[in-house]
Amino acid sequence: MASQPALDPSLSLYRLLDPAVLADPYPLYARLREEAPVVWDPYLHCWVVTRYEDVHAVLKEFSADRTPSPEQLAALGIKGIEPIAAVMMRQMLFLDAPKHTHLRKLCSTAFTPRRVEVLEGRIEEIANRLIDRVHATGRMDVINDFAAPFPSIVFAALLGVPEGDAAQLKLWSADFAEMLGNFQHNIDRIAQVLRSTAAMVDYFRRAIHEEDRPLADGLLKSLVEAEVDGERLSEEEVIANAIVTMVGGQETTTNLIGSGLLTLLRRPDKLAELRDTPGIIDGAVEELLRFESPSQHTGRICRQDTMMGGKLIKKGDAVMAVMAAGNRDPRRFADPDTLDFGRTDNRHLAFGWAAHFCFGAPLARMEGRIAFTALLGRLTNLALGEGKLEWRENLGLRGLKSLPVTFA
Repeated sequence: MASQPALDPSLSLYRLLDPAVLADPYPLYARLREEAPVVWDPYLHCWVVTRYEDVHAVLKEFSADRTPSPEQLAALGIKGIEPIAAVMMRQMLFLDAPKHTHLRKLCSTAFTPRRVEVLEGRIEEIANRLIDRVHATGRMDVINDFAAPFPSIVFAALLGVPEGDAAQLKLWSADFAEMLGNFQHNIDRIAQVLRSTAAMVDYFRRAIHEEDRPLADGLLKSLVEAEVDGERLSEEEVIANAIVTMVGGQETTTNLIGSGLLTLLRRPDKLAELRDTPGIIDGAVEELLRFESPSQHTGRICRQDTMMGGKLIKKGDAVMAVMAAGNRDPRRFADPDTLDFGRTDNRHLAFGWAAHFCFGAPLARMEGRIAFTALLGRLTNLALGEGKLEWRENLGLRGLKSLPVTFA
């Protein structure tokens, strides 16, 4: 990497490690968009891109194939995390065509819109059941009582595994998500991530092969049986993509519900508008996705020397595309820091773009619609409870640790 002008440390994304900045990263993103929209961050050893047009271009044109193989890790002298790399390098999220196209085509035969649609009644039942557990108390922790268990139970149903396994699947997902959402990994947590990865691989392998309990109808069975032009997924590909679909779907949906409800609680007029006008729910979910993107940034690799924002990004350079910054770009969205449920042109970047557009977007949208409808419809006089709000240490998959609320 050629030498670059020194970066003002106050503009580094490394500042997201400061809990105060993580709690409200948008002033930092705004400064980056205006002062350094395409900048080499020496603290992260990558380019950081924050304007909508540039983020869109990176997501569309740059390479997602960025996971070192176990052999490459060994050559670099990095040992211990090979089992995680072995799983990640088989996941659609980290592959380019033709491997990505092959995998996505096969997975698409299993993860169909119809499979999501038939779950709608079940998802509504799950949402209401979780609210029933706390309804008489007049208080709840939205994250731990609802936003975390809700998508984990939904995914157990989607996968075709026992609902009783949902809590364990959620714990494993949160651990694996540390490898997806962070650019600064806590070395003390690697051992736990390794254990969770091994446990998930073993869980899905046993589910595939268990003779006493054949696979129930669901996504896992469909991935095993998927066939296109005579080709099928290998067992390792089935397991790897079941994991990434489950992890991505759970973590982002938890964050959408938690961050979205906090946004509404801080704007009582918008909460009342959504509660009193349920017909606007679809547009409201899209606006909440734009306003508080559950997935804040993602990494890519530059395929060829590229000029962007007046800077030369060299072939092979790492690039951090900050979707959450692009989603607040005033060049793309009028009055972007205002929550506007009537926003008509809302092609946000929360689900990515192009070939790597989020596989589970239809399910996430449905879960968001059902969750907000149930919470606002059943919990009257909803208000923030006492206690300091803390954000999880996952910088990319940004979400709350807890969200106490009271209601009538």
